[in-house]
Amino acid sequence: MATRTAVSVDHFHLIQLANQALTEVRQQLSHQVRGRRGRAVDPAWAHRMLLLRAADSLSEQAKARLEKVFATDDPTGKLKTAWDVKEQVRTLLRTGSLEDAERAKEDLERLVKESNQPETTRLWRTICRWWTEVEVLIVTGATTGKVEANNTSIKHIKRTGRGFVNSANYTTRIMLRSAARTAVNHPLQ
Repeated sequence: MATRTAVSVDHFHLIQLANQALTEVRQQLSHQVRGRRGRAVDPAWAHRMLLLRAADSLSEQAKARLEKVFATDDPTGKLKTAWDVKEQVRTLLRTGSLEDAERAKEDLERLVKESNQPETTRLWRTICRWWTEVEVLIVTGATTGKVEANNTSIKHIKRTGRGFVNSANYTTRIMLRSAARTAVNHPLQ
């Protein structure tokens, strides 16, 4: 029996790219408006982590602070449009069907064109380039989270091993860590 495989993008990495684009817009805006890097007295810098949070996870107080950032520290409107693009990427990834995803993609394209910024345009091109893989994520919900966790564990073993000389010992250590984690997560009845 032949198995069918499909490549999927990782939800985390797409959100990370959207957050990175927003951060670059914020940094560039500070240089344009103030001629310097952001400082704690600048609302956009002071609330930079708030800008990266999902809109649906914000309290009313956090939403008010974010509106204040856009009103006082975004004279060009570029930060708000980049934030809208980031939120639309989140919306796109939350869709449950390809039809909804296609509509969300059209809305994203409109927002990127309205934004007219190189950072959001680069994000848009990346999503278009990986659209087939984004569709696989939407349909299957498949993610590389477990693989990423295993790779992180292996890297941790390597760091704490301080240079294993014997590769068999290194392999044994990795297998033991994996077996121990499996035993904890899936105990025998």
